[in-house]
Amino acid sequence: MNWINNVVRPKISGLLSTAKREVPDNLWVKCPESGQMVFYKDLEANEFVVPGSNFHMRMGADQRLRHLFDGGEYKIIPVPSVQQDPLKFRDGRKYTDRLKDAKADTKLDDAVLVGEGLLQGDKVVAAVQDFRFMAGSLGMAAGEALIAGMLKAVELKTPFILFAASGGARMQEGILSLMQMPRTTIAVQRLRDARLPYIVVLTDPTTGGVTASYAMLGDVHIAEPGALICFAGPRVIQQTIREQLPDGFQRAEYLLAHGMVDMVVHRHQMRETLARLCSLFMSGVNASKGKDSRRLNGKAYVNGVSVDSKVIETAARESGSVIEPEVVPPSQRFDANRSGDKTKRDGNDVISGGTPGKDAPRNA
Repeated sequence: MNWINNVVRPKISGLLSTAKREVPDNLWVKCPESGQMVFYKDLEANEFVVPGSNFHMRMGADQRLRHLFDGGEYKIIPVPSVQQDPLKFRDGRKYTDRLKDAKADTKLDDAVLVGEGLLQGDKVVAAVQDFRFMAGSLGMAAGEALIAGMLKAVELKTPFILFAASGGARMQEGILSLMQMPRTTIAVQRLRDARLPYIVVLTDPTTGGVTASYAMLGDVHIAEPGALICFAGPRVIQQTIREQLPDGFQRAEYLLAHGMVDMVVHRHQMRETLARLCSLFMSGVNASKGKDSRRLNGKAYVNGVSVDSKVIETAARESGSVIEPEVVPPSQRFDANRSGDKTKRDGNDVISGGTPGKDAPRNA
């Protein structure tokens, strides 16, 4: 009887019912590259990397920070408030209405979220630009958030990590938006003056004024696979020069091959890579605090502690990668005192092998 009540009757009622079932909009996600349909929960568990094509989907700011910090725990750094609509801007809609909708959709105050937490046991400060919030555009609030994060890193003496994703400056704030470019550049200099590492992770897309300022001022630039990184987009460039652009133009792999970024790292290895870089940079900073720290030209090592050359040589010999130098007999070695190696003309030394007429000094 229970089987009939619990199983059969609900199924019959479901077949006879004409009410439409409510299905979440994001239950299934389509891969833009391969067209593969992926269950959202599976995609979220895989750090928003499509399993089949390895395509890196965009991540929200909160999701990015939870994947970065130990145990997904972090503390949000407070940001100074700014005037919402200083220019009373309006295009198709009021700027205040656009801000209200963006805040409701993303649950963020603006395009940048800053947090502090532990990365493999070491404290770091990280900022993430959320592309969902008005295309991650740089405005006054975003600039204040970045500056607050950098100054917090200086206060705590920790590395600062930035996940950049932006369409550029926010046009609704005009010149006030462009002013954030030099302001954030000065904050980056504060990190350098404090000898603290500034690591930038370029995600898809990073364009416009963000690329032209703080996103390209890091000590190390890491890009996610396939990320679009540029100032002006490929479509604008192609229409301007009226020529066909090469395949993969302005993508992460293309920029790596042409020296614009330092490395392209898969998202699954990103956390480990960032932890290793922070440990490497901070090892010299921590060593410089001790009395026995080695010094170079009067300054403590910043990018790691020094290693004894004998230790390196021993490790290399054990691995079999050392090539012994070829022995040169004394007769083939250069000797300045040997005849033919050095001649004197008019009291001036001239290396042999030159043309006497050209090498000999002339009297004025």
